[in-house]
Amino acid sequence: MTGMDAGVAQAAMSQAAMERFLHVEFPQAFGPGRAHHIERVGTDLVTVRLDAADEHLRPGGTVSGPALMALADIAVYVALLARIGPVALAVTTSLNINFLRKPEPGAIFADARLIKLGKRLAVGDVGIRGASDRDLVAHCVATYSIPERRAKV
Repeated sequence: MTGMDAGVAQAAMSQAAMERFLHVEFPQAFGPGRAHHIERVGTDLVTVRLDAADEHLRPGGTVSGPALMALADIAVYVALLARIGPVALAVTTSLNINFLRKPEPGAIFADARLIKLGKRLAVGDVGIRGASDRDLVAHCVATYSIPERRAKV
């Protein structure tokens, strides 16, 4: 993915605002003691880290598919919020993931970007990599439904 530092100042939510929002709205992933952490927020790219511990492993000592799917889904959600601001009820409508290599336990990074942003749907692309390798361990494309924004009365 390109544009690693592009658009950082233009994000609809700063990294600190995103962390506060997700701590309240999505504590299952971002609450105290949770394994997901935002590494960077920009309009072109976000990076979310999973600290893969024993509870994220499958037999054989590799990070499980469900843990990688959750990381990809969360990363697209963060990428969407970076572009549209705090919309808690945006939801996944589809997620397709390809597992490419066995990831080792430890830090796993998901680099996500939106490849389409419409009024009601957004499509995100995610590359998942281990801490010590630039080669992808998984690739994901996910679609999110964006709820209609109602005018405040």
